[in-house]
Amino acid sequence: MRLAVFFPGIGYHCDKPLLYYSRKLAAGYGFEITEVSYEGFRRDIRGSEEKMREAFENALMQAEQVLEHVTFNRYETVLFVSKSIGTAVAGAYDAKYGIRAHHIFYTPVEASLPVMQNGIVFHGTADPWADAEIIQQGCRKKELPCYSYEAANHSLETGNVQNDLKNMQDIMEKTEKYIRGLTK
Repeated sequence: MRLAVFFPGIGYHCDKPLLYYSRKLAAGYGFEITEVSYEGFRRDIRGSEEKMREAFENALMQAEQVLEHVTFNRYETVLFVSKSIGTAVAGAYDAKYGIRAHHIFYTPVEASLPVMQNGIVFHGTADPWADAEIIQQGCRKKELPCYSYEAANHSLETGNVQNDLKNMQDIMEKTEKYIRGLTK
């Protein structure tokens, strides 16, 4: 049995492209799907370490409530797919509860770096929420594959629809390869 848990961002829910398509891929490889959702966030958290910490703690508490009845040790493979602040939540939850999950981190925030492990990372070089060099350095130190997309923002979009579609295809091909590798 396999389980994939999806940890969205604050404004990037599970029906947006990165999480929507990766969820379909995971389901196609036989993963049972669980989605975490959050509510009650301030809008003005970017740039404020205090507000970001508060948002993280709020999101982690809500994730714990959603996942409290999941018996993780029933599953031979657990995959956490996360976006933005969800990357910090997924990593912290994994560390706190000793899940030993595999991870797909989409556009992690810098606060995620201490808890990121055992996975792959996707990041845009024009992400206003996280400095590309800090993310790339952190991934190198942790030996995490980091796929960077030139001029892509926090949604891994560039503003050019054709480029965005090419990037999305590349991201989903790499995502599928990672997921497929977990099923062997």
